Amino acid sequence: MVMELAQYMTFKLGNELFAIGVGQVREVLEVSTITRVPTAPEYMRGVVNVRGKAIPVVDLRLRFGLPVVPDTVSTRIVVMELVLDGEVTVLGGIADSVHEVIELDESTMNPPPRIAMRWKTEFIRGMGRRGDDFIIVLDVNAVFASDEVALIGQAAGEEHEPSLS
Repeated sequence: MVMELAQYMTFKLGNELFAIGVGQVREVLEVSTITRVPTAPEYMRGVVNVRGKAIPVVDLRLRFGLPVVPDTVSTRIVVMELVLDGEVTVLGGIADSVHEVIELDESTMNPPPRIAMRWKTEFIRGMGRRGDDFIIVLDVNAVFASDEVALIGQAAGEEHEPSLS
């Protein structure tokens, strides 16, 4: 059996451990001033200034239907690069804490359980294991569906050229 190792960055929301591919992580920031956007969906916390660019910031707890909790010293903004509708989109996701970069064997990843799953299965690429812990590997492109990201982008004041297709 051939091992297919891939690197993932792990973070926590509540008691659950999640992972996203390191190739989609631009950087991890401490929570700073987030400017609220009045017309944004509830799960969008606002925009944050990252080197002169307004980056939309989504509260991942709200996006996954978890209760809101106050930010702590461990709360971080994970700045991610997504490809949605063929367009690169940068946005931040607020996580309770960010842990480490790990390697998971893709060939041993399990599909998400079909029942008794608290998370929407279309958001999940698979379930990894590390020791006794299960790690929920997210498909971040699915988490931020293109129609919602367009709303977030508009709320953040981004200008997108209409695509000619």
